[in-house]
Amino acid sequence: MTRETTGNLSFDNTEYAFAYKSNQELKRAHFLFSSMGSPFLVNMGLALMPAAIKLHLPFTRPLIKSTIFRQFVGGETLEETTRVADKLEKYKVNVILDYGVEGGVGENAFDHATEEFIKVIEYAATESNTPFMSIKVTGISRFALLEKLDKAMHEKKGTLMKRYYQVIEELSTTEKEEWHRAVNRLLKICDKANLKKIAVLIDAEETWIQDPVDALTILMMDTYNREKSVVYNTIQLYRSDRLQFLKDCHEAAKERDFILGAKLVRGAYMEKERQRASEMGYPSPIQPDKTQCDNDYNQAVEFCINHIDEIALIVASHNEYSNLLATQLMQTKGIPAQHPHIHFSQLYGMSDNITFNLAKHGFSVSKYLPFGPIKDVVPYLMRRARENSSVAGQTGRELGLIKKELARRKSR
Repeated sequence: MTRETTGNLSFDNTEYAFAYKSNQELKRAHFLFSSMGSPFLVNMGLALMPAAIKLHLPFTRPLIKSTIFRQFVGGETLEETTRVADKLEKYKVNVILDYGVEGGVGENAFDHATEEFIKVIEYAATESNTPFMSIKVTGISRFALLEKLDKAMHEKKGTLMKRYYQVIEELSTTEKEEWHRAVNRLLKICDKANLKKIAVLIDAEETWIQDPVDALTILMMDTYNREKSVVYNTIQLYRSDRLQFLKDCHEAAKERDFILGAKLVRGAYMEKERQRASEMGYPSPIQPDKTQCDNDYNQAVEFCINHIDEIALIVASHNEYSNLLATQLMQTKGIPAQHPHIHFSQLYGMSDNITFNLAKHGFSVSKYLPFGPIKDVVPYLMRRARENSSVAGQTGRELGLIKKELARRKSR
């Protein structure tokens, strides 16, 4: 296996990668990624975008919507995402719907977010290529309460669930009631997802609130993942402890006889995590270097595929080698491309060379498709801009593939 091919699968095939894009759309993407290659432009945009949105400056909304929003977001409403989902379906690409609202404040906001998540599930159930939806626990629970739970859990000994139950018992009556409301919101979401046959992917959060999120996710898997995987946890392998965490979760799943849902990502909060660890004087939870992160990620992929009857895996990666490794392991073990426990996914607007070539070769693959009002998805858009400007080679790789396809079309 080379870095870019295994068998007849190649991530360098731009004809497949961009078949769904017109020349105009390709040129627009070329301009956007070229702009993201400039640290000055990215930093200026990141500094100005939130303020411009807040001040309702007249040029802001159309500018954002016609550039970065169009590249990375499905639309402002569920209905607008239909156009994108239908287009992807023509190329056998599925959709993970993500209601892109983050960090609500207050019980009313959490209840509203819960109802919105349920609307997403009901809508997804009407779309033939939308088997997943994504949620953040911080959308339905107060951040400070999650932070308190996490801190208290770190002061206890024993398994994750043992520490969780000990801490819940020590909460005040008011805090217990608040937490139970959060748990009930997630139960309501998962109940609807189970009924409508839509899987729920629970996003990873910052390390200082992740333990209660993990515990809550395991509780949901224990409840719903008996015959199929309804609930998935997101495991960030840029954390040095997550490979062992994955193995521990697998043991817990075997003991409790449920299917472990594991969405494997590298991670989204690296700079914030390192800065906080430095400021507060504790060891960084982040891998010492990219090589170790890649090693753990690939070991996690192999571990899941080695236990594919007991683990439902989503390879959520923009790394070509990791995706190719998964397909090679599947071929070696005789696992069919459409096995119900293996799925691939990339973000909408990025790594089309991976997504569409996987789909062309029969693998189950999706685009992670956020949607929501522009003002609400700004945090997501800012992360995409940072990622493309900071991840080594990401922008250059995207640009190179786009240029290759434009040249191929011109030479026809």
